[in-house]
Amino acid sequence: MHKKNLSHLLEPSFRLYFVCLAAFALATALAGHYALSLVEAAILLALLLFFRGRSDARRKEILGYIENITYNMDVAAKDTMVNAPLPMVIFRPETEEVIWSNDRFLQITGERDHLFDRKITEAAPGFDPRWLMEGKTQCPSEVILDGRRFLVFGHLVRTDDKGARSFLATTYWVDVTDFSQIRDQFYDTRPVLAILNLDNYEELFKGVSDNVKAAMLSDINRCLDAWCAPTEGLLCRYDRDHYLFIFDERFLPVFVEKKFDILDQVHEVVNPNGLPSTLSIGVGRDAETYADLFQFASLALEMALSRGGDQAVVKNRFNFEFYGGKRATDTEKHTKVKSRVMANALSELVGDASQVFIMGHRFPDLDCIGPAAGLMAVARKRGVTAHILRDSDPNPAEQLVAELCELPEYEGIFISPADAMVMADANSLLIVVDTNRPEQVLSQEFLESVNKVAVIDHHRRAASYIEGATLNFHEPYASSASELVAELLQYILEPRNLLPREAEALMAGIVLDSKNFTTRTGSRTFDAAAFLRRAGADTTEVRRFFKSDLKQTTVRYEIMKEAQMYRETLAISAMDHPVDRIAAAQAADELLTISGVTASFVLFPGADGRIILSARSVGDFNVQVILEALGGGGNAAVAGAQISDKTIEEVKADLLAAIDKYCEDNQE
Repeated sequence: MHKKNLSHLLEPSFRLYFVCLAAFALATALAGHYALSLVEAAILLALLLFFRGRSDARRKEILGYIENITYNMDVAAKDTMVNAPLPMVIFRPETEEVIWSNDRFLQITGERDHLFDRKITEAAPGFDPRWLMEGKTQCPSEVILDGRRFLVFGHLVRTDDKGARSFLATTYWVDVTDFSQIRDQFYDTRPVLAILNLDNYEELFKGVSDNVKAAMLSDINRCLDAWCAPTEGLLCRYDRDHYLFIFDERFLPVFVEKKFDILDQVHEVVNPNGLPSTLSIGVGRDAETYADLFQFASLALEMALSRGGDQAVVKNRFNFEFYGGKRATDTEKHTKVKSRVMANALSELVGDASQVFIMGHRFPDLDCIGPAAGLMAVARKRGVTAHILRDSDPNPAEQLVAELCELPEYEGIFISPADAMVMADANSLLIVVDTNRPEQVLSQEFLESVNKVAVIDHHRRAASYIEGATLNFHEPYASSASELVAELLQYILEPRNLLPREAEALMAGIVLDSKNFTTRTGSRTFDAAAFLRRAGADTTEVRRFFKSDLKQTTVRYEIMKEAQMYRETLAISAMDHPVDRIAAAQAADELLTISGVTASFVLFPGADGRIILSARSVGDFNVQVILEALGGGGNAAVAGAQISDKTIEEVKADLLAAIDKYCEDNQE
């Protein structure tokens, strides 16, 4: 019946037919047939009256039908809102004033009467309606009411209230308490795997009697057992200096909150020579399988050790998190077994390559070009063509590069990254020196295009590093990359195979990063220097690379003049105009010569608009941890950062905040 009534609306109009009939009647009258025309007119009038009556009746019937449907829909809508199985509330999002709510919403809020003239945030503390105004249809977080958890869905309706446009928000509250509890239980009981490593096992027990060794191990095990006991997890020792620890996810926030205080507890176990025990922890979490967990933990432990040890690193499927490491000193390893193995592996890699490319970081310094020159000697020894990628911008190593280019052995050796991209083939080897971060290399595109990559670096590893390297000789204890390369050369070639200028380049790199053998130096640093001296390095010639002209000297003292003390022992110089980068680095070094200064920070705007920051330190103050918070890196004594899209004042404020956080963490 309803379909039939609705179909009448689709019937065509009869007005045209009546016009045609009227025209015929008129034509009949004009033809002189008046009687016939009167009959036709009478019939036309009767038809018109009939259809007008039928049309009015049909219109009333349709209107009645529509009113009936509208009424039924209103009744259904009102009934749905009042008796809906979900709690509902309507309010104004601008003022948070409640307009209407059903009984189920009153029940979950504990209200006995209506909520008119009250705010939604009063009835549901913790509920923030701003997400509705942002165009979202679901509250981004669960809302807790009387111990129950709710997911809130909603939408906005635009209204005209007294001529002014406003909004009404309708929200639906879904009780997900049971689901949330099951979800939380699932996440809380997910396994977490940690690998604990005694960093200095060899040095700790060297020359120690078996009884003392057993007593020290017993003390360490007692600390570990007490630390792990609350988790009711599994702790087992699977190597002489490695432990495996498996526990539930819910205990990890407790360890993080206490900043893995087991590091300090183990540090209290000291051998008869006064050397404290140090522990590194690699934690793997948020993995699909136990194999992935173990891989994450291994990567985290490798990261902790490459940053100097005595710290904890947590690895999930996306990133690393660092804890501790404030006093990590990158203890020098006395054994050279790893260096010998790495030297043999590097020699074989170079010998098997069709050609070798050597690349450092952007804005290369002497400790970047020096190792590159040393590796050129390895390529000559193995009879392999080698090239060094050159930075076209002004840099601190320009003089050294110019002098190397004068040697006949270095004719055509320095090339641009674009030329290297054209020359490289599937069997090419790329050796990256003095950096382990892909975003800092001279050409990241070239790094990604080469199949075989070797990395030689001494900086502490950051969250981003070159992954999948065929050879990775990474030793944070070393003073410089030049020291590491010089150590490798001792096992690959004779001193006579090294050109005197190459030996001087390596010596200059050591002198630069060790501050004339005063910072981060060990016995192996002097062994490397002795080898280079035997290879023909002239210390008088090396000193030439560190001379500065009058302009640089003036800029350096201008930077020092602007320095201000912070926290009594920190010198911070913020320049509001671009300065020479070499002079800035020299000023940061020279600020440390001032009595009472333990760390220095120099920041200035670069020519490209980025803020450049150089940091230096002596003693236990770790500038790497501070600059990592700003997106930089380096090691405990030397670090740097380049920050985009911020002013010098904003960067300085961020630096002071990072320093404050570091000092507060160290005081705990």
